[in-house]
Amino acid sequence: MVLRHGFCRQCSDMLFVVCTITIVITDVSECLLSKSNKHQNTLGEFSEKPDLPYFDKAASKNVTSPLGKTAYLNCRVKNLANRTVSWVRHRDIHLLTVGRYTYTGDQRFRSINQPPSEDWTLQIKYPQIRDSGIYECQISTTPHISQYIHLQVVEPRTDIIGGPEIFIDRGSTINLTCVVLHSPEPPSYIFWNHNNAIISYDSPRGGVNVVTEKGTVTTSHLLIQEARVEDNGRYQCNPSNSQPKSINVHVLNGEYPAAMQHGGQAHQRTTHMYCLIFFACMLLHV
Repeated sequence: MVLRHGFCRQCSDMLFVVCTITIVITDVSECLLSKSNKHQNTLGEFSEKPDLPYFDKAASKNVTSPLGKTAYLNCRVKNLANRTVSWVRHRDIHLLTVGRYTYTGDQRFRSINQPPSEDWTLQIKYPQIRDSGIYECQISTTPHISQYIHLQVVEPRTDIIGGPEIFIDRGSTINLTCVVLHSPEPPSYIFWNHNNAIISYDSPRGGVNVVTEKGTVTTSHLLIQEARVEDNGRYQCNPSNSQPKSINVHVLNGEYPAAMQHGGQAHQRTTHMYCLIFFACMLLHV
């Protein structure tokens, strides 16, 4: 009985030790799991290297810029710490900026960062078509990591449908349509000129209206009711963000355009010549 009692006591002691170890391991596991979940919630995703920098791609998008208008390429970096952000032009691997310093002789390029902002912006003044291409935002890790941003420099183009000349019967409506293409944003205004003078829509002449529809392609319609001979001349569409375009308007007073008159006379002369040749041949055969 004594042996059995001692044996049971030893078993009880061993069971107590095992339970204690199990509780300690469970507590440690829960603590580590809690820290892991806390770290995961902070970063939004689990990472074995929580201090590794990364790009906020939602704030680092491709850019389309009008010709000559300052372009801004933005690169947002998280967890940068003491690392450096550089900008590299990808087509010739040309280093443009390091940190806030410019490393190129082309002074159109500049790096902008206002602490504590995470945005590192490459400014390009007076961009040209040749500046289009890929630019690399680079972080000085080992190995370095990069975000590529594409710049497209576009030149807006103006066109007037039906140009360069149109012919209108007197008393009809002059309807000129100006179209602005390849513009990243609609023009802030469009002026119409007649013989180098800005058209006044509330002039005593009356019957003059402009309807402008802005969008990806902007159109401006100039409507002139009851066309008169004095409405003849050169009309010009002047968008705020594109080169002007001109068209010549001829108001006809019941006559044919000069070009058509010349064409008719030429046709008559040609017919008469063929008739003379025919009769000469007939005379030679008689």
